[in-house]
Amino acid sequence: MDMKATKKKLGMKERYRVLTRDLGWEPGYQSKEAIFPYVRYEGIKVHDWDKWEDPFRLTMDAYWKYQAEKERKFYAIIDAHAQNNGHLNLTDARYLSALKIFLQAISPGEYAAHKGFARIGREFPGVGTQVACQMQAIDEIRHAQTQIHAMSNYNRYYDGFHAFADARDRIWYTSVARSFFDDAMSAGPFEFMIAIGFSFEYVLTNLLFVPFMSGAAYNGDMATVTFGFSAQSDEARHMTLGLECIKFMLEQDPDNLPIVQGWIDKWFWRGFRVLGLVSTMMDYMLPKRVMSWREAWEIYGVENGGALFRDLARYGIRPPKGWDDAEKAIDHMSHQFMLGLYQWSFGTAFHSWIPSDDDMAWLSAKYPDTFDRHYRPRWAHIKQLKAAGTPFKNYGLARLCQCCQLPCVFTEPGDPTLTCHRETVYKGEKYQFCSDGCKDIFEHEPEKYIQAWLPMPALFSELGGDVAAWMDWVSLRDGADNGDYDGSRDQRHFDEWRGLATSNL
Repeated sequence: MDMKATKKKLGMKERYRVLTRDLGWEPGYQSKEAIFPYVRYEGIKVHDWDKWEDPFRLTMDAYWKYQAEKERKFYAIIDAHAQNNGHLNLTDARYLSALKIFLQAISPGEYAAHKGFARIGREFPGVGTQVACQMQAIDEIRHAQTQIHAMSNYNRYYDGFHAFADARDRIWYTSVARSFFDDAMSAGPFEFMIAIGFSFEYVLTNLLFVPFMSGAAYNGDMATVTFGFSAQSDEARHMTLGLECIKFMLEQDPDNLPIVQGWIDKWFWRGFRVLGLVSTMMDYMLPKRVMSWREAWEIYGVENGGALFRDLARYGIRPPKGWDDAEKAIDHMSHQFMLGLYQWSFGTAFHSWIPSDDDMAWLSAKYPDTFDRHYRPRWAHIKQLKAAGTPFKNYGLARLCQCCQLPCVFTEPGDPTLTCHRETVYKGEKYQFCSDGCKDIFEHEPEKYIQAWLPMPALFSELGGDVAAWMDWVSLRDGADNGDYDGSRDQRHFDEWRGLATSNL
């Protein structure tokens, strides 16, 4: 009698192949060159797309189950946070300035990354890369959504959260992150992978999500902690995808090495400039701090980054060109950035303040070689001006870097007493830069960066220099969203509500 054979269950490797690689097909009536025109645009040579490996072996059915479970947990905690007035568990409402910057600059960047991965998933011919990019595109839009949802509860009670999309597109400090993602999305597919998979996911994510989410926990912000933990498991896959892309290109053809090295140089520096916002949040905007920017850089920049480049050295990759300049800037960038945010606080959709004596003692302990010598005297002078009734406000418009779009507030590498300024002339026009790194990037692709939309020149060219009209255009409510934290509505409301929650009156 014939026995019915039991169908053998597929192993993990075979199941992954069936649900990813076997979904692809060879084109018949169109050539691959016509279907995937951009894959040769950048000069990268790929001989075998099947060599691309996804170390996570993640299939779409497993992905949906995994993400659905995270969604259930995330929204359960967010609902509990809202129902229990979780906003009153914060250490201090000053902390909200960090969240406002995050919502205005970083969350829209997650959405931009979603659009970018959806695009390059179509532009890569390899099925492995297509599936990986599809899942990362979904991850990125989910991150943007969960961040907006987590912080929407604060919008019910505090100023500055209501128009984050307008702030992202039109305010000067958010143009730094916006230009980063616009630059990446206007590049070819391989460069996009370096920009986002390496610079954003590896350089930025570790230095943003891990220390910043720890800071959120220290400051009683469980909503932010929840979306941070929900996203961080995805970020591990994203970093791996970026590094796999680098190794794949380097292993496919030796001619790819100089192209990849140039992208690593460029996108390390572009990412480092975005980190100026992160450094300021960590050093100045967390009432209860978990670590300094310098300490975070030592762990996630020097140790992790050093290990990465030692690993890539076997392919011929060296550390990024701007690495030494970045190291020289670490002990200065957060102080220089916060001084800039304070003097232009009329043009920000969050509050700034003069550090307290306790804050300055902490900064002095964390930056013993720089803070007391270079930055404490400046804050002391600003504090005297405020006490005299003449607070320090700079209504002049700073020179903006044509590349990173930051004001030129940074100093020369190795000389914190001299402002760093570079310029070049292209087609009869003069362009300004904040560093050698930004100038080098511009000179490599000048036609790309001369098209940059800069917020401060636009104030004159589009609004005739009318600051009030500019505030209306960016949905900035003067006296509520901006200015000094001391005496602000956020401070008054937080103190009143916290008092009602903790007293018998």
